[in-house]
Amino acid sequence: MNLLTLLLQTQATAGAEGVQQPGGGWQMWLMLILIFVVMWLFMIRPQRKQQKELQKFREGLQKGDKIVTIGGIYGTVVEVSEKTLLIEVDNGVKLKVDKNSVVKDFSSAGQQ
Repeated sequence: MNLLTLLLQTQATAGAEGVQQPGGGWQMWLMLILIFVVMWLFMIRPQRKQQKELQKFREGLQKGDKIVTIGGIYGTVVEVSEKTLLIEVDNGVKLKVDKNSVVKDFSSAGQQ
């Protein structure tokens, strides 16, 4: 049996007998805190770590890096400014994109 089933059964039997358990409200708070801790460990913390890595990647972009944008445009960085990038997608075809639209570097992974 798991802990939740055990807690529910003890409360049900105590309620059926008409006996009030003193301090029964603390169990509810304990479960809520436990749920929040689990959510933080498995959802919020990894997402923050991933966002920090992506921000670090975007700040480290240099001329010559091969990138992919959110829209799926593959290109090579030609010019880097504070908030934008000028990328070359084909011979002589250049696009100006926001740094936040860059999601992946494919220069070292090899072109697919």
